[in-house]
Parts: sequence; C-alpha cells; structure tokens
Amino acid sequence: MEQRFAFDHVASVYTATRPGYPDALVDDVISYAGLKPIDTILEVGCGTGQATKSFARRGFPILAIDPGPEMVREARAALAQFGNVTLARSTFEALPAEPASFQLIIAAQSWHWVAPEVRFAKAAKVLSPRGALAAFGHVPVGLAAPLLDQLKQIYLHHIDYGGPPPEAWYLPSGPFKGWFDESGLFGPVEHKCYPWKWRHTTSSYTNFLRSRSDHQLIEPAKLAALLDDVAKAIDGQGGRFEIDYETHLYVAQRVHGSLP
Repeated sequence: MEQRFAFDHVASVYTATRPGYPDALVDDVISYAGLKPIDTILEVGCGTGQATKSFARRGFPILAIDPGPEMVREARAALAQFGNVTLARSTFEALPAEPASFQLIIAAQSWHWVAPEVRFAKAAKVLSPRGALAAFGHVPVGLAAPLLDQLKQIYLHHIDYGGPPPEAWYLPSGPFKGWFDESGLFGPVEHKCYPWKWRHTTSSYTNFLRSRSDHQLIEPAKLAALLDDVAKAIDGQGGRFEIDYETHLYVAQRVHGSLP
C-alpha cells in the first residue's frame, strides 16, 4: 500500500483528531493570491476537510480532491453546509483539469505526497497566469521533559526510531523552498510561520497517533503495544500535556509564461 493511501483506513479518527489551520494563514494566502469572489481554489489532498472548511467560510468556490473514498465521505459530511465546495475522489496526478482553471492551489500537509515529476509542472499548467500555489503543514517543535524523553525511549524500544517527526520537512531547513526554486516555474517563495499550542489528553493524543500514516504501517500488535506504553507515560504525567506547534506556509506565484 502506498503510504499516502493509509489515511483512508482511519478517516473517522482523522476527522476527530486532526487540528484545523490558523485563520491568519488563510487570510495571508487569500491576500497573497489576490482572490476575487469568482476565483476558484483547487485543494490537493483535502483529507476530511480541516483546511477546506477555513477557506470555504470565505465564500470562494473550491474543488477539493482526495484519493481516499472514506476521506471524501467524511469530508462531505463535515462540509455539507458549504454549497461552494465540490468534492472529488482523485489524486492530483490523475485529475483532469483545463489549463489556467484555478487562481489558487492549496495543499495542507499533502504536497509532499504528490509525485515529484508532476507537482510543479501540473500546478503551473492548471493555474491562471500569476496564480498562486500555497503548501503548508503543522510541525511539532516543543514538548517538555520528562515526557519528551519518555516518548523517545518508547519509540526506540518499539520501532527503533527516535528521530525528528516526518512533519519536520515543513521547517525552513526542509525541502519545500528548494522544490519551488528548482522547478523554475514559480517566482520567489514567501515563507511564514504561525506558532500555536496543541493541548492533549491521553486519549486524544493516542487517537491522533492512530491517524498518522507512518503509524498505520506499523504491524497491528506492535502498534497496540507502542500506544499502550505512550498512554501509560502520559497518564504518569497527569493525563494532560501540551505541545508547541508551528504551521509553516510556502507560497509563490506562477511565473507568467512559465508553462513547461
């Protein structure tokens, strides 16, 4: 199973546990793209609608796509109140789209899943001249000891991994700015960071871990043992904690005449 399709098996958990996105980020993206009321947004990898909902509230027409049937079903229920959102089951690679169809493409925690040879070439093709591409994602950046140390030891014990989280790709030290620059299809990248705190209980955090694609690929018995030890560690610290998070945004405008 390709890792990006693992989310579909935990769509309802994803809906219940995944956070939304800062209003300031949404406002900044809309302002950067210079959207008019009739301009259509394409969302790549909408999941169960966490980011979709924030953009939909602004009233713009949105085509939101995701490859998982259960993810789309959950998103349809979550976004039922928004008549300006159209949902479709598709990967970005397979999406049929006319050139210059969209003024803005957004990808919330999903752009890294798109095939490298397709990402920017297709984005440039389906964006209007001067259209914008915005990729953004949450990154955990701070957890107080001793819980941090305990969790590292638990992961080392169960899956022999105690390194940085996959989300660290979204940090400025990660590849996103370089990907934009290397494509030659977009202008200078604007990067912004939005700090926030995520408060968890034992159950909310272990359920969040169940929603992660990397955890879905762990053998079920091993995952159950891992999550049991994580729960015991959190319970030992009072059953509640908070993590410092940052949401990182990378947005750039298509270079006029840059179609490959």
